[in-house]
Amino acid sequence: MNSMAPPTPTSRVIIGVDTHKHVHVAVAIDDAGQRLGEHRIPVDTVGYQDLDRWARTWGRVSSFGVEGTGSYGAGLTRFLRR
Repeated sequence: MNSMAPPTPTSRVIIGVDTHKHVHVAVAIDDAGQRLGEHRIPVDTVGYQDLDRWARTWGRVSSFGVEGTGSYGAGLTRFLRR
């Protein structure tokens, strides 16, 4: 569910994720800090895989920033670290 225009790949992107109990919301930004897109995923392995695919459509992911890595974001963080 991308709420912004379709991706136009850029060289490097950063993905920030706001975690919640049932849905995580990710935002892609470029090196200049410009917001590129937003994506909502369910909190499960299928959602995590979807997020990873979506993030890579923007370009090379230089990092993921995940809120709440010890609680709601723990599963996503484990997935991304693998």
